[in-house]
Amino acid sequence: MSSATDPHAGERVLFAGAPLNEAKAAMIMLHGRGADSADIIGLASSLDREAVAYLAPNAAGNAWYPFPFMTPAAGNQPYLSSALGVIAHLIGEIALAGMAIEKTFILGFSQGACLTLEFAARNPRRYGGIAALSGGLIGDVINPEAYTGSLADTPVFLGCSDSDPHIPLARVQQSSTVMRALGGSVTERIYPRMGHTVVRDEAAEVQRMLDAVVG
Repeated sequence: MSSATDPHAGERVLFAGAPLNEAKAAMIMLHGRGADSADIIGLASSLDREAVAYLAPNAAGNAWYPFPFMTPAAGNQPYLSSALGVIAHLIGEIALAGMAIEKTFILGFSQGACLTLEFAARNPRRYGGIAALSGGLIGDVINPEAYTGSLADTPVFLGCSDSDPHIPLARVQQSSTVMRALGGSVTERIYPRMGHTVVRDEAAEVQRMLDAVVG
């Protein structure tokens, strides 16, 4: 059940792909502002990897936090902390099902991509992979020294347009730098005039990350 301090608690989680207890990998999928879990889990069919369990949580009011991602982080509380807690909870549930964290992926688009990067940077460890499709680290100013620990060579993919109306290119590049400093194996791909969307090349990159785990 949601509360004023934990607004995303109790929201639905959609599932697709293999049952978690039979899957070879798991992927948490985070939707963008104004979308919902049904939108982002639709990407699972494009990824076309049947051995993967896909989990897509829904944000309260279809937004993970109310203000733009480059607003001072304190201004997006308690929604931001609640959203990060959703990811932590799902990782815990995935682990309870017997799935190793090294086979667990986090993927997000737009607001969900920002949340994906922020969670991984705050909670670095060896994940199966991190995919941020049109997003960057959260906050008005990014202080690399605020992020400590190691991603231990986790594959990290950042894809974005060179002229995205919501995600400044400089923030994508800065986020890539932070993820590299944390020990991620970072691939940054900038697409000319792509707009704010997901393209086939990005899906192919995520497929390659999955294939490295599921074979």
